[in-house]
Amino acid sequence: MKLMAKTRNIGISAHIDSGKTTLTERILFYCDMIHKIEDVRGGGDGAKMDHMELEKEKGITITSAATTVTWDGMSGKGVTYAKGIDKDVRVNIIDTPGHVDFTVEVERSLRVLDGAILVLCSVAGVQSQSITVDRQMKRYKVPRLCFLNKMDRMGANAFNGAGALREKLNHNAVLMQIPIGAEENFVGVVDLITKKAYYFDGDNGEIVRTEDCPAELVEQMEEQREIMLDAVSEFDDDVMEKFLEGEELSEEEIHRAVKAGVNSLALTPVYMGSAFKNKGVQPLLDAVTRYLPSPLEAVKPVAVNNDTHESVILEPDPKEPLVMMAFKITDEQFGQLTYTRIYQGTLNKGETVYNTRTKKKIRIGRMVRMNSNDRDNIEEAHAGDIIALVGVDCASGDTFVGDDKLLDISCEGIHVPIPVIELSVSAKDKNDLAKMSKGLQRFLKEDPTFHVFTDEESGETRIAGMGELHLEIYVERLKREYGCEVEVGAPQVNYRETISTETKFDYTHKKQTGGAGQFGQVVGILRPLTEENKENEDQIFRFHNQIKGGSIPSEYIGACEKGFEDVMDKGPLAAFPLINCEVFLKDGRYHDVDSSDLAFRTAARQAMRQGVKNATPALLEPVMKVEVVTPDEYQGSVIGDLSSRRGMIQGSETDASGEITVNAEVPLSEMFGYSSVLRSMSAGKATYTMEFARYSECPKNISEKVMKERAEKLSNE
Repeated sequence: MKLMAKTRNIGISAHIDSGKTTLTERILFYCDMIHKIEDVRGGGDGAKMDHMELEKEKGITITSAATTVTWDGMSGKGVTYAKGIDKDVRVNIIDTPGHVDFTVEVERSLRVLDGAILVLCSVAGVQSQSITVDRQMKRYKVPRLCFLNKMDRMGANAFNGAGALREKLNHNAVLMQIPIGAEENFVGVVDLITKKAYYFDGDNGEIVRTEDCPAELVEQMEEQREIMLDAVSEFDDDVMEKFLEGEELSEEEIHRAVKAGVNSLALTPVYMGSAFKNKGVQPLLDAVTRYLPSPLEAVKPVAVNNDTHESVILEPDPKEPLVMMAFKITDEQFGQLTYTRIYQGTLNKGETVYNTRTKKKIRIGRMVRMNSNDRDNIEEAHAGDIIALVGVDCASGDTFVGDDKLLDISCEGIHVPIPVIELSVSAKDKNDLAKMSKGLQRFLKEDPTFHVFTDEESGETRIAGMGELHLEIYVERLKREYGCEVEVGAPQVNYRETISTETKFDYTHKKQTGGAGQFGQVVGILRPLTEENKENEDQIFRFHNQIKGGSIPSEYIGACEKGFEDVMDKGPLAAFPLINCEVFLKDGRYHDVDSSDLAFRTAARQAMRQGVKNATPALLEPVMKVEVVTPDEYQGSVIGDLSSRRGMIQGSETDASGEITVNAEVPLSEMFGYSSVLRSMSAGKATYTMEFARYSECPKNISEKVMKERAEKLSNE
């Protein structure tokens, strides 16, 4: 329990290129895990956390890497420890990708974390992916601190950054520090709790020097301190009372109130610095150990009983029966590496555990604590730990238990976005087929947003994912890691179909061929499934059993539901999958002898087919949220080009450095090859990010064109 109290499981996430990986590198350095700082791009060995060749080459994070560090608090000239900060705190850190195509890596990480650091660029503020990451943190109720990075850059403004958090993300964001100097003159921070100034000396900022607040900043510091105390006092009645009566608050009391605010998700303390220039990282680490919850203090995780669908609260206690979840897997030279969060109990090397999905027994041969791609062998791990298992065959999201009485439970799953783009792939050389198959199977196991299937009509292998970059990375990995040259077909959009109006259905299935026949009648209503009627955001079909008086016996209701759902695979317009249908089964008839599961499933299937045709079916296309950052002189060209791609411009903003951010929603089918067009249009100076926003109805001319092409494709195969 003592060890758990001194453990923090945190993630670092943000918009692409905000400096997450650089920040993690500095944390590793200040915690003595590495002895030389490397940059994310160029020179040396590259960042410790970006261990894949592709990551080093592109300067982006593709897979989330895990590492464990021990933080002993700030040390240096004039530093005194405030009460309430633990020494020797074990911090398990997961550095997550910022690129939207790898968003499932962020989902997986947040699912198993107790706290997080949201990194923002202090020049750009809240960007598109910051909004996505924040939404994910809220989905998993993760308490967070904010770190405004790149305070040394032109246009950096800590007050604007905190303001953007409040306005765009609705955070109760409170500055805990103010900057000393600005842009290239940024030299340190003033702590609003202690009123002390911190400077970061030494070649790599490793020596923290504490001085009194510079005289010219005293007035600003007192003003901001008053704002901070006003905000944090809300979370502690004693602090509130003292604050309102004008009494002096002790540091310990302020820390207590801040911690209560952070853990209630109602307060976001804001820190600042420059990870690249080695400034401001150590106070952030102190805040992590002081305010973010340990596994004992975090909201208790919940598992679900698969039979009764009841929630099972997991206790972070090493003495309870073991429950743990595999949240990420990677295949390696020596077998599969399974990243695991232990929620309850203790795991010892050599023990046997059960996989609740497969019901199989597994012996744990080797356990390791990860430091990016390096690992240390361990003999045991306890509740609250994040470790990796070597050579365990399982899938991402599997739950393991130590007691066969718990075989019915599974930890809550993660939100997996639907794929929006697909490609056909084939091996250039027939001898490479086995390699390609092996590689695709591995990627399939690792990444829930990556899909592989064989087109029934053409027999070709198709891969589907979250965007062009997502699939491009996997094709590149097939070449590099498996030596397999792959031919890639043109990218195709994953269209969907839906219904637009409500309709009634009444279908009787009757078949008599000698002997027992088949009979079943289903009557009800089919209507569009709206967002407010969904039980969860991924739901595309909902069934309501409203049979009264036994007009259809209860044993056939399941068959009816399956029959209705069968039709969701292929819509009537162009055989794309159907989404957002809600069925109300109201009445029907059965026959004592001739009714069966098969009869009712067939009746429901035919009723659904007729209902969908009568409910004004429509073709839907994926619409992407696009954010383009461009110098001022190219703004007109960028907006004109996006508009020509059927884009709806949502607005544009200018940051302090003069760069324009254009936000738009554009159909995915119009965005193929956009990166090269944008490069040539802006002389390589503009960048963009794109993520799935929603499915939207196709215009009539596009719909007709897609249906015609689809009909030709299906008739040729």
